[in-house]
Amino acid sequence: MIELSKPEEVTVAEEKKLWGGRFKESTDELVEKFTESVSYDKRLAPFDIAGSIAHVKMLEKQGILKKEEAEKIIEGLNEILDEIESGSFEWKTELEDVHMNIEKRLTERIGSVGGKLHTGRSRNDQIATDVRLYVRHEIEEILELLKELRKAFVKQAEENLDVVMPGYTHLQIAQPVLYSHHMLAYYQMFKRDAERFQDALKRVNISPLGSAALAGTSYPLDREFTAKLLGFSGVTKNSMDAVSDRDFVAETIFNCAMVMMHLSRLSEELVLWSTEEFGFIDLPDAFCTGSSIMPQKKNPDVSELTRGKTGRVYGDLMAILTILKGLPLTYNRDLQEDKEPLFDAIDTVKLALKVNAKIVSGMKPKRERMREQAKKGFSLATDVADYLARKGVPFREAHRIVGELVAYCLDKGNGLEDLTLEEFKQFSDKFEEDVLSLMSVEGSINSRNIIGGTSREQVESEIDRIKEEEGFE
Repeated sequence: MIELSKPEEVTVAEEKKLWGGRFKESTDELVEKFTESVSYDKRLAPFDIAGSIAHVKMLEKQGILKKEEAEKIIEGLNEILDEIESGSFEWKTELEDVHMNIEKRLTERIGSVGGKLHTGRSRNDQIATDVRLYVRHEIEEILELLKELRKAFVKQAEENLDVVMPGYTHLQIAQPVLYSHHMLAYYQMFKRDAERFQDALKRVNISPLGSAALAGTSYPLDREFTAKLLGFSGVTKNSMDAVSDRDFVAETIFNCAMVMMHLSRLSEELVLWSTEEFGFIDLPDAFCTGSSIMPQKKNPDVSELTRGKTGRVYGDLMAILTILKGLPLTYNRDLQEDKEPLFDAIDTVKLALKVNAKIVSGMKPKRERMREQAKKGFSLATDVADYLARKGVPFREAHRIVGELVAYCLDKGNGLEDLTLEEFKQFSDKFEEDVLSLMSVEGSINSRNIIGGTSREQVESEIDRIKEEEGFE
């Protein structure tokens, strides 16, 4: 058993300042206000207590704490957690942060033995552990929310399999596609987002506990033991990096920013599609608002706010990158500022995912309007060019011929589907009767029968594949 010196019978409240043995003056109240973080880092309390309990169990295992001391500390920590969860815990800004608030309350409840909780660790590795536990927990929740959103897109695709719509490039009608194919494009975006978060977990889920202030500790700690208790996959290999690393925070915020970017792209389309000019979609009333002066209005405010909140998360990403860019090793107080952008990004993306999953589940395409627009803008021109290429005309020549056909139609006020065979033959003798069968959006769509294409056969196959892979009903 390693003998510990008996802590002095002094509480934090009796000191001039926290950890203030070498100071002659008390901390200025303005400094307390400027440096406190408990107003926002208190949300880390469950993770802080979990880390502390694991640390105490390890200290007992290593003979650094007596069994009765460890039991008393753990009992006190669990009682404090109950206080926090019930809302009866009193958070004090003069105690700076979540760690000191909990430790101070612990010594109030169980006496000076509570001071032994901090044996062999620093607030530096303590906060690094807390944040990693928090981020891991939040990523797991985000992954579930991303799955619900992907499920909503698959449901939209399956329920509207035959709906035809125009596909766009440069926001100009390009080629007809299936609405279901368009929905599955968003599925792919949010699948990649989930993969990024899953990959990030490999770097998040590593324990820094035991790194102490920066150099490790002379106590014979069993770092692998605490890592296993806390569900970490391993331990950090360099104590200096461990206490100063916030790459995982920046990576998590980046992943949140990517999710918001994808949600913003979706929102932009929903805003456009719900206008009279497009008229492609009817958004659920529960997720739209009215006007204070124009009674006829149905505004897509949720989608607009999603676009706006994307900029907010981008700001969180820029904040963390700026905080980190000039820091020397190891811990610097600047790192306290990592939490607000992290918390904000996570809170924002979770709420945005929840609300947009409901929008996607409830929106209804206006199939007749979509089909009507899918025929416009000479959307079948590429099919005609491909027809000529299959007849042996070099594609660039076929492209020129169809361009001239389009110009001819514009002069006459017709569409390609209005041309007779004789008119087609004016531009190339390669045109035959079968060209007229190309002049339908369904024919164009189903001709794209290649993996990743918009044909009904391919889209149905992709829906089946996704449902089996994801376990969707």
